[in-house]
Amino acid sequence: MLHILPLLFFQYFTTNPELILVLKVVLSIVAVISLVAVLGLFLIYMERKVAAAMQLRLGPNRVGYIGTLQTMADTLKLLTKEGFTPGESDKFMFFLAPVIVITSAVLAFAPIPFAKGYQFWNLEIGVFYVPAVASISVIGVLMGGWASNNKYSLIGAMRSGAQIVSYELSVGLSLVSIVVLTGSMNFTTIIMSQENGWWIFKGHIPVVISFVIFLIASTAEINRTPFDLSEAESELTAGFHTEYSGIQLAMFLLAEYVNMFVISAVAATLYFGGWMPLHIGHWEAFNHIMNFIPGVIWFVGKTLFVIFIIMWFRWTFPRLRIDQLLNLEWKYLMPISLVNLLLVTIITLMGWHF
Repeated sequence: MLHILPLLFFQYFTTNPELILVLKVVLSIVAVISLVAVLGLFLIYMERKVAAAMQLRLGPNRVGYIGTLQTMADTLKLLTKEGFTPGESDKFMFFLAPVIVITSAVLAFAPIPFAKGYQFWNLEIGVFYVPAVASISVIGVLMGGWASNNKYSLIGAMRSGAQIVSYELSVGLSLVSIVVLTGSMNFTTIIMSQENGWWIFKGHIPVVISFVIFLIASTAEINRTPFDLSEAESELTAGFHTEYSGIQLAMFLLAEYVNMFVISAVAATLYFGGWMPLHIGHWEAFNHIMNFIPGVIWFVGKTLFVIFIIMWFRWTFPRLRIDQLLNLEWKYLMPISLVNLLLVTIITLMGWHF
C-alpha cells in the first residue's frame, strides 16, 4: 500500500490545475531569482574587465581563474556585513526602499523573450509593461533618500526623481516608433516582423535615430555614468544610498545591473531582431549557417553587445551637471524624438516600411 501512495499523490498533483499553476509560479520565481543572481555576478565581473581593458590594466585576476571568483567574494562580504540603520531615520521606509527597487527590476523580466517560446509571460502590451514597471524604482529611490534623514541622500533622491521622470518620455517615444512600424506591442510579434531583416538594418534612418535616443535615455534612466547625478560621489558621498550598507546596499547595486540587462534586452529585441539570426540578402549559404546557431545565443550575444556600449559610455564620458542633464532631455532628445516619431508615422502611412 505504501508504495502506491507516491503514485496516487503524483496523479492527483498532475490532474489538479490549481496545483499545477502554483508549481509554475514557484518555478518561475526560482528561475527569475537564479537568473538575477547569476546576471549580477557576471555583469559586475564584465564591467571590471571592460574598465580594466579601457584603462590598460588587468582588472580582477587573483581570486579564482582570471579573477572570476572576485565578484562572488565581494558578494559574500556584502551579505555578511552588518547592516546599519540611522537612528533618526524612518526605519520602515528605509528598509522598504531597496526592496521596491530590486522588485521593480525583477518584474521587468516577465515579457522579455529569451528565445522562441521561452518567456515568462507573453504579454500583448509587453513593450509598455517594461518601462512602466521599471519606473516604479524611482519610488524606492525617493523613499530611501528621504527616509535616510541625510541631506546628501535627499538631494540625490530629488535629482533621481527629476532625471527618471524626464528621460522616461524619450524612452517611451523611442518605443512608440517601433510600435508604429510593427503595429504591435507584443515582443514576439515585433521579433517576427524582423524575419527578413532587423529593423536597425532595414535602411530606415528614423529607426537608427530611435535606437540612439533609446540608448542615451535608458542609460540616464538607470543612473549610469555619465548620468549618475543621483549618486555623484564627488558631490554627495554616495547619493541616495549613502546610509545603506550590507545586503541593502547590495540590492541597490544589483538592481542597477539588472536594469541595465533589461534595457539592453529590450534594445536587442526591438532593434536587432531578438533571437532572429543575421540574414544577408541572397547569401543563401551564409544564411543557412546562421540558422544553425540557437536563438538564445543570438539573443544573449546582442544583449551583451548593447551592455558593452553602455559600459563603454561609463569609461569614456565625464559626468554631466544636473542642468546639462535636464537640458539634454528637454531641449534636444525630446524634440528630436517627437519629430522622429512623426517621420516614422509618415513612413508607415505611406507604406514605405518593409
